[in-house]
Order: sequence, then C-alpha cells, then structure tokens
Amino acid sequence: MKILFRVLCSLALTFSAGCATTPRHAAKPTPLLLVSIDGYRADYLGRDLSPVLAGLAHDGVRTAMQPSFPSLTFPNHYTIVTGLRPDHHGIVNNTMYDAQLGKFSLGNRKAVSDGRWWAQGTPLWETADRHGLRTATMFWPGSEADIHGRHPDYWKPYDGNVTPIQRVDQVLAWLDLPPDRRPSFLTLYFDGVDHAGHHFGPDSPQVDQALRETDQALARLVRGLKARGLFNQLNLIVLADHGMASTPLDHSVLIERELDLDDVQVVSLGVLAGFNPKPGHDFAAIEAKLERPHPHMRCWDKARVPARLAYGHNPRVPQLLCLADVGWRITTADYLASHAGHVSLGEHGYDNAAPQMRALFVAHGPAFRDGVTVSPFPNVDVYPLMVHLLSLPPQPSDGDYGEVEDMLVPSVR
Repeated sequence: MKILFRVLCSLALTFSAGCATTPRHAAKPTPLLLVSIDGYRADYLGRDLSPVLAGLAHDGVRTAMQPSFPSLTFPNHYTIVTGLRPDHHGIVNNTMYDAQLGKFSLGNRKAVSDGRWWAQGTPLWETADRHGLRTATMFWPGSEADIHGRHPDYWKPYDGNVTPIQRVDQVLAWLDLPPDRRPSFLTLYFDGVDHAGHHFGPDSPQVDQALRETDQALARLVRGLKARGLFNQLNLIVLADHGMASTPLDHSVLIERELDLDDVQVVSLGVLAGFNPKPGHDFAAIEAKLERPHPHMRCWDKARVPARLAYGHNPRVPQLLCLADVGWRITTADYLASHAGHVSLGEHGYDNAAPQMRALFVAHGPAFRDGVTVSPFPNVDVYPLMVHLLSLPPQPSDGDYGEVEDMLVPSVR
C-alpha cells in the first residue's frame, strides 16, 4: 500500500503540472544551502585537512550519516532531495535498464536529462517551486531533467571542467540577485574528493589534496556569505552521498568464471552487479548456482535481497544481484585488460552498513544547535529536515523528522 500511495502521488503531481502555479511565499523562509562533497567519507574530517569544514562542525552539528543502498552517487543524491530510498524513487543504480526507457548511465546525457527516469520521486526543488520559492542547483543529480514538467528556477548542465571556485562563485551570484528573484533553496556539488578516491584510493595523497582544495572552495563560500551578511542568516548543510573503500587491483571477482555472460543480459558490473534473464536460457539454474556461497561476493534473486537493504521491488532492479564484499569489485578479465592502469583503486556501492560507506554530515546556521555531535541517522531523514526548515509540506517519503529534530534549536523545532 505504501508503494501504491507513492505511485498515486507521483501520478497526481504529473497531472497537476499544467495547473495554475501557487503564488509566491508571503514570507520567505531562512535560505537553505545544501552542499554535497561527493565521496567525503565521514572519518576524512579527522585528517585535519578541512579546517573550514571543521569550523562549521565545531560551531554547528556533525555526525556520520548512513547512505541508502546501494551506496552509489546518483541513487543517494536523489534520496537526499526526495526522502525516498532508491527502490522507491527509481534511480536504483548509476547504471540501470528500464523496459520502456532503455539504458541509463552517468555518461548518457540524453538519459540523465530525461525526466521520465526521475519521475517516481518528487525533488525538493519541485515542491519549493510549487509553493512559491525560487530554487537554484549547481550540478545536483536530477536537476538537469524536466521532472513532472519542472526544472529548478536556475540550474546548470553538469560540466566537470567547471572548477570548485567557479561553482561557489555561481552560487554567490544567485544570492546576489534582487530579492524577488533570489533563490531560497540552493544546492552546490563538489566531486574532486570522489574522483581522487576512485583513481588513487581513499588513503592516497591525492585524496588529501582534494580535501584541501575542496575546503579552500568552502573558505571562499564562507567569505562570500560573510561579505553579504548571510553567514549567520542562512542555514547550511554540508554532506556526502557515501564513503569510499580501498579496492586493490587484485581484489577482483571475475564473474565470467561463475556464469557464461552470453546467457544473461548484463545490466551492470562493479560493486553491485546486475543480470536479467535472456530468452532461451535456464535462468533459474543460473540463479541457483550464483546464490550458493562464493568468495568475496553474495548473490540474490531480487525477491530474496535482505530486508534491511530495502531493495529489490522496483522493476528497474535486475532480477539477479551480486554484491561484492567491501574492498572487492565484480568485473571481467577483458575489462581489466582493456583498462590497464585505469581501474579504480577506491570504490563504493557496498552494503550501506559498512563503516567505510559512512558519509559526512555537518550543519550550521541559525536553525542549528551549536557544537553538537548527534547520533548517526539514515540519509532519508535529511529530506524531512529540509522541508521543515523551508516551511514546506513534505511529500510521501521514507524519512523521519523525529530522528533529526534534536539537532535544531528549540524555537525552530
């Protein structure tokens, strides 16, 4: 019933997209800026390489946040702005297949910007827009798509060549707009830490350098907010989508040793591999073989995925799933040979309970308590926190505001 309720809500939103727009807020809420540092593992803050971020944490709220499963970039970014787990909002992997829409991958710009892929969820910028608030997104996954007939008021198509400083300057420029055009909800996305973690591993000097560079961009942001008198007048949430684990090159499960890849539709490989049946082949026998114990990976039919992972009901989830143990990857000998010297030495997507997958969470601003470390919580709870801060009605979600309200000052709860 819960899933059916979400589907009906999504259909209702789609139907109402052409209706008259809601008037602008009579009184604007305190602005909210949501910042993602992709791949910033929670314990990176302890490396003492992010002094600006540490200062925000010292004067605000901090914790280690649990990502949703699978602990991948697009699924978790969309979870944060919808409050729905990937199985419910439909972005079930960075690489996926839909019977009507075809193949989705991060590099497929046509798919990424197609709102039909994202329509099972309602992102916060859509709700804000429907209730009269202007919104702006700097590269947030999903914001390039026309979801239920809407984009954020201001948005940019992803371009990896735009530097962290340029991204900050764009956000500050949006905050410089006249009051009637100025966004009340903004997002900002950094990806250097994640890229360095993949290419060189989480314990590499390159990750340390990426932490420094990202913190320098945050320093520019803080200086810009202070110069505009906004630093203490704006609520700031800085978080990550997931952590990162070291994956040595020899930690590879060669999946072709376990099944003939010509016998299945290969949807994805990597940390979470997915396979669908192919006509004319005994998929039940393939599943029976793969679901037996294997070194360094576990496999399930989607109907038998452990309940705590909250995954497997969405039609886009492949029929057979294989999850690598932390520190391992599922790949092929051909892939390793063709990508010699370019295989990721750091990965994510693992069991979301793994400590290496824990993500950063820091919050600072007039709504947040001062110098508090709260208990870890799942990232679905960020959404009800944000709609509360913006005085917006929440859409159906998997989040629980009661799990995060203690981080707020009493007058704001």
